[in-house]
Amino acid sequence: MVLQLRDDANDLYQGIQNLAIISPHGHCDPMWFAENTAFSDPAELLVVPDHYVFRMLYSQGIALRDLGIGVPPEQRDPRAIFRCFAAQWHLFYGTPSRLWIEYVLRNTLGIDTELGAQTADAVYDQISDRLNGPSYRPRALFDQFGIDVLATTDGVLDRLAPHRKIAASDWSARIIPTFRPDAVLNPADPDFLNNLRQLGVAANSDITSFSGYLDALRQRRAVFKDAGATATDHAIEQVHTVWLANPQELYEQILQGRADAADQADFYGHMLIEMAQMSIEDGLVMQLHGGSRRNTNPEILEQFGRDMGADIPISTDWVRGLEPLLSRVGNNPDLRLILFTLDEASYARELAPMAGHWPSLRIGPPWWFHDSAAGIARYFDQVVETAGYFNLAGFNDDTRAFLSIPARHDLWRRAVAEHLALQVQKRLFSKSVATELAQALAVDLARSAYRLT
Repeated sequence: MVLQLRDDANDLYQGIQNLAIISPHGHCDPMWFAENTAFSDPAELLVVPDHYVFRMLYSQGIALRDLGIGVPPEQRDPRAIFRCFAAQWHLFYGTPSRLWIEYVLRNTLGIDTELGAQTADAVYDQISDRLNGPSYRPRALFDQFGIDVLATTDGVLDRLAPHRKIAASDWSARIIPTFRPDAVLNPADPDFLNNLRQLGVAANSDITSFSGYLDALRQRRAVFKDAGATATDHAIEQVHTVWLANPQELYEQILQGRADAADQADFYGHMLIEMAQMSIEDGLVMQLHGGSRRNTNPEILEQFGRDMGADIPISTDWVRGLEPLLSRVGNNPDLRLILFTLDEASYARELAPMAGHWPSLRIGPPWWFHDSAAGIARYFDQVVETAGYFNLAGFNDDTRAFLSIPARHDLWRRAVAEHLALQVQKRLFSKSVATELAQALAVDLARSAYRLT
């Protein structure tokens, strides 16, 4: 199943359907492409790593361990996991997950059998047969998908060995890292002090002083940039930035374990401004994801750890939260700051007016809970009249599920065509303008926003 289009929208879609895929933000494992070994099994491919899938199943009372979550790979029964998933396939009616997975099964894997409880084993076997073939290895799929560039997300301490291995191979695909330093910026992280020590080792720097700490961060940014990175990535629950007159003093308190929660938030808020200033220096695009309260289910957090489907959207004050950062560096066009939110109400109220003014800002695409056909339509309705199209950052799939990348871009392109056709119908601009905008929204804006020359 796919999002069906009217004739006028379909004409626009046909012009962008087969354009190259630009994937400037996501969470695929670079080791897949460095090693190029076959994906292990259908459960590992479609169920275990996909929080869209297992959170829905958990909401209906299915234990996460029955889905392989928290179970060592060697102890999983992948066929049983897939049977469980297939038996509950009806739960995904109305969700983008169903569209994506159906696209993967039919368009990517060439499987026509309808998924369900009675066909689980047959579909499992067909997927397994495909995965054992050379044309379904990670590199072959990357090429078949028409991906021009794929960015992974990598921790500040990552040595980037898979990226170096890919670069040293005879395969010419562009897979680049993204610098994610929150583990050494946010003192609220339980492992913050240990992470700092590791940062000092990785950068061969003395991080006991604030200036040495900043030097270590600059050094790590340079390593990532040398490996092809064009962007950084940051996540914050409530957007909060602050410029500290004497960060050294607070830094010492943090190192000594004497900072309270407010101090920790202020330090992280200060460091976001430091990151923005470094982005002006080295040209790395800065991404900021706000409006998600993480790990809201304490029982799941205790048993399975972080990022297990219990993150929930919350309201966010972008105007006051970013005021210190923008007052300091927001007028500098050398800064590129892409804003993502789960608070849809802030699109028209805050983000579109902000991006429509500050030269440093771009609005990221609908994210996470909102990257659906209806979510994309709401997004355009709320941002375009104030921010226009060219203050948007195009599309990124933001996924760990590699095989779903073409499906997600296809849904975006169909929704873009639907939106633009409606604008033409309203006589807001011509069909030729819509054709140019479709190209921009499908490919060009993402390439420009992320400086992917």
